[in-house]
Amino acid sequence: MAAPVPDDRVAAVRSFNRFFTRQIGVLREGLLHSEFTLTEMRVLYELAHHGDQQPAALCRNLGLDRGYLSRIVARFEGAGLVAKVASATDGRAKVLRMTAHGRAVYEPLDRRSRDEVGDMLVRFDERDQLRMLAAMDTIRSLLDGQAGMKYAQPFVLRSHRAGDMDWIVRRHGALYAQQNGWDDSFETLVGEICAAFERDFDPAREHCWIAEMDGQRVGSIALARDGEEGVGKLRLLLVEERARGYGLGSRLVDECHRFARAAGYRKMRLWTTDQQKEARRIYCNKGYALVAEEPVHAFGQDMVNETWEMDLGPAS
Repeated sequence: MAAPVPDDRVAAVRSFNRFFTRQIGVLREGLLHSEFTLTEMRVLYELAHHGDQQPAALCRNLGLDRGYLSRIVARFEGAGLVAKVASATDGRAKVLRMTAHGRAVYEPLDRRSRDEVGDMLVRFDERDQLRMLAAMDTIRSLLDGQAGMKYAQPFVLRSHRAGDMDWIVRRHGALYAQQNGWDDSFETLVGEICAAFERDFDPAREHCWIAEMDGQRVGSIALARDGEEGVGKLRLLLVEERARGYGLGSRLVDECHRFARAAGYRKMRLWTTDQQKEARRIYCNKGYALVAEEPVHAFGQDMVNETWEMDLGPAS
């Protein structure tokens, strides 16, 4: 049995909690001078930044009681902020989606939150800002490692290894045939992309991630050189149906961006189509902008090819 923690240490943590919550304003009746509580803002944040969410996944990710979330969602539906819609991958399931009105209400609050944090940080010089961020990272790492992962994301990410590219090709072909009706030429294209990635692989500038749940592969993403100096290409984003609703797509994109910044890229670029609705929502939420589009007939379908780009901020 672990030794009891001294009372002065418990008091110190409680004192810090009171101090920090006062600093960031969560004790105000309305967070960010709005009508929303902290928990309500967390729900809005998840929907705004991670796209459609299954209620069960929101409960897990935010550590919320199902009944409590249900009451929040009912209030949001009544205010026209959130709607329940059929899942794009399972017509029997309902997901929560932020409405256009909800986004119009949330975005000014999100900007206000960023401004408030910026106003707090600007009081400190560069050295002290980095000290503060390092201290926060230490606290988060320690608590994440010891919390029993009760509300952790149920997936792990790893680098690709032998056999993974074959899996990526097969699953892209199968999923897009099932969900979009695309023909075999799409699987052939993905095969060519994967073959080129492995043939010319530069580990200092390129990387591929595989997501696993319960030891099974459920997602992928890759960062490749674009050919233009300073530009990285996001490729091969895939999330299996059973792994959706956990924020996996968003996490994969974030991981790709972190590596790209560390590798010195200044811009990200990707290709998608107007049919890939869920992926496009992730790209929009991450800050990508549509820069080119072209109507085409490909993979047995009429569609619009789209090129999206995003400027990368400095490495953290």
